[in-house]
Amino acid sequence: MSRVGIYPGSFDPLHFGHLSIIRRAARMVGRLVVGVAVNPSKSPLFDLDQRVATIARETAGMGAIEAVPFTGLAIAFARAHGATLLIRGLRSGTDLDYEDQMAGMNAAMAPEVETVFLLAEPALRPIASSLVRDVARLGGDVTNFVPSAVAREMAARLGR
Repeated sequence: MSRVGIYPGSFDPLHFGHLSIIRRAARMVGRLVVGVAVNPSKSPLFDLDQRVATIARETAGMGAIEAVPFTGLAIAFARAHGATLLIRGLRSGTDLDYEDQMAGMNAAMAPEVETVFLLAEPALRPIASSLVRDVARLGGDVTNFVPSAVAREMAARLGR
C-alpha cells in the first residue's frame, strides 16, 4: 500500500491513547508519519527531540512509522510528505466539534488530503496529555496512562 498518512500532535507526553491511534492508523496506510508539533503557546515537559525519540522508540516494530518534527500548519506538513490522509483521534463530542471545524479549514486549503477521525478506545478516552502532566507534577502515578519508559522519564524530569 503506497498511501501516506500523517498523525500530527504535540505528544507531550506520548500516552496509551496516542499509541492506540498510531497502531490503528498504521494499518490504514503504507507509511504513517507522526508529526511532532512545535506549539509556541505551550510549555512542553519534554523538548522536541525527546518527544520525537520517544515516539520512535515506542513505535519500533509497529511497521512503517516515522516520527518527524514540524512547525506551522499540519496541512502543509501533510502536503510536504505526500500524505493523502490526516489522522485525528477523538475522545469526546467536544473534540469532534473542534476537529470538525479544523477538518473543514484543512479541506478548503488542501482538498486532496482527507481528514480521518478515529475514536479513542473507551478505556482510553479519559487520557489527555495535559491531565497526565498534572498528575505527574502532583506526585501521582501515571503508569496506567503512559508506557513505563515514559513514566520513568517524566519522574526524572520532575525530579522524583
